[in-house]
Amino acid sequence: MVRREPITNLRRSEDFGILQQVVDALFADAEYVRRVDAIVLAESFDLPADLVEIVSLLPPGTYTRQRMCDQLNSAISGHAWGQVYGTVE
Repeated sequence: MVRREPITNLRRSEDFGILQQVVDALFADAEYVRRVDAIVLAESFDLPADLVEIVSLLPPGTYTRQRMCDQLNSAISGHAWGQVYGTVE
């Protein structure tokens, strides 16, 4: 019998912190960004499906960095993925 480890969200993904890179790139030269820009950039970073889902959960609109980070972190926390993928600032 093969012993399997329990599924857990305590181990960091090899993609830990990549969403921070997306946020940094989005706001490198802009004070405001649109949701669609975030989705397109997230897809261009070839994020894992979990993180593309997190970005896709952003409500339509225009965001400041703080507002976008709050929204993303809320979704990350809601899925209990903070330990797995990290949060953004």
